[in-house]
Amino acid sequence: MLSAQEELLLETKPIDSIYKEDQFYFGITYNLIGKKPSSMSQSGFSGGFHFGYTKDMPINKRRNKAIGIGLGLSLNSFNQNIQIAEDSSGNQSFQLINQDEITFTKNKFSTYMVELPIEYRWRTSTPENYKFWRIYTGFKIGYVFASNSKFEGTPENVKIKTIDAVNNLQYGLTFGAGYNTWNFYLYYALNPIFNDSAKIGDTVIEANAIKVGSMFYIL
Repeated sequence: MLSAQEELLLETKPIDSIYKEDQFYFGITYNLIGKKPSSMSQSGFSGGFHFGYTKDMPINKRRNKAIGIGLGLSLNSFNQNIQIAEDSSGNQSFQLINQDEITFTKNKFSTYMVELPIEYRWRTSTPENYKFWRIYTGFKIGYVFASNSKFEGTPENVKIKTIDAVNNLQYGLTFGAGYNTWNFYLYYALNPIFNDSAKIGDTVIEANAIKVGSMFYIL
């Protein structure tokens, strides 16, 4: 049992009335490709890993509404049936894999980004309650600092270290909702993954990224 002195200390412990929800975040997503050409399809698991830190800035007296600005990293892969090839001069091209003629075990491209999330945050938190409901909506800007593609199949494996046609600046809308540590997360890109030089024949690949998964927050 607690002594009378310990009980008194607990009762008189000051409440932080100007608390903030500064948080580390970690997310896992399933990556979808939207606005893809009719010939383009996904196969296997396309995953994303996201982690970073968000600074919380309350905007009302109750402190259940805030603006969050963060900084993080995002690693994303997309398994699909468009092969990125490169000739001896370093020119890259996109071509549909004819699965009647070519067999493969892996065909994916990956991007690695520094991200700046900006969120409007609503929550049911109080100075005494660290488990609460939340809804976070916002906008995320990302800069692709590295990319690659990997093909494993016939007639030979192909690995490209940097994809020239990737849009280095990527941005989109975000939505998160949940309780305590576990939260649903959605990202919808507003611009394409690739620039106008990415084509299948004469058709520009205007595909964008859609990420659906879970986000975990740690104070």
